[in-house]
Amino acid sequence: MSMHDHTDHDQPQGSFLTSRAGLVLLGFLAIGGFLLFTEHRAHVLGALFYLLPLGCVFMHFFMHGGHGHGGHGHGGHSGPRNQSDERNPS
Repeated sequence: MSMHDHTDHDQPQGSFLTSRAGLVLLGFLAIGGFLLFTEHRAHVLGALFYLLPLGCVFMHFFMHGGHGHGGHGHGGHSGPRNQSDERNPS
């Protein structure tokens, strides 16, 4: 039986983003994002005006059922019922 040194196997490996190639990739993405934003700034800032109303409409359609209003017009209770609802109807 021979003794082997296994100390280098116990060290955790770093992630890709902290490696040299990952840092270069992040640098290129940051430069590309900056140049893309500066070239299309007028289009992006012009579209911000419409994002608030569109966001409200989409949140109403997709998130409105989450607080008990999912059963409009169906006469049913959309949420889970508990005993306090049956004893004390309001």
